[in-house]
Amino acid sequence: MENRTTEWNPVAFYEGLTKSNKLAKAKGFVFCKVSGLQGMVEAVGKMQSAANFVMVADNAAGYTELDNSPHTRRTNTVFIGMRHKLGDMTARATCLSTIKELNRQFLSKLIMEKTLLAENAQYLDPRINLQEAPSALIPGTAVCMFEVAVDTYIDLSYNEEEWDDD
Repeated sequence: MENRTTEWNPVAFYEGLTKSNKLAKAKGFVFCKVSGLQGMVEAVGKMQSAANFVMVADNAAGYTELDNSPHTRRTNTVFIGMRHKLGDMTARATCLSTIKELNRQFLSKLIMEKTLLAENAQYLDPRINLQEAPSALIPGTAVCMFEVAVDTYIDLSYNEEEWDDD
């Protein structure tokens, strides 16, 4: 098993999945790093050669929990999208079906990644909620998004050597 000493990198993880997954390659999915929902919308608008995409927001949201077992939580958003003929709801449904299948395949690798993360005291939240974006978000593009959260337990023990108390 791989020994990890740094925080998990969801951008690199999903980029690797996109490049190595047979369905993603067959359907021409490209990977892109973005900054949030607005960054995703802007990136899709600038993409001229790619009809299908996997994007990961590089700006993580998170918090630190101080009670009981101190830990930090970092949450990243993943977007999977496919362009289709504007107004064609049958094509949109077909795209959403493909997106959900690709997500299922990504989850099959994420389960293995979860084990590797746990070996380094990083814990993937097992609740991953896939949401379809409204068709008006990016007309002619079916998009699903989900968040991946990882908890890392931290030592908040007071260390006198870290302080100059006068």
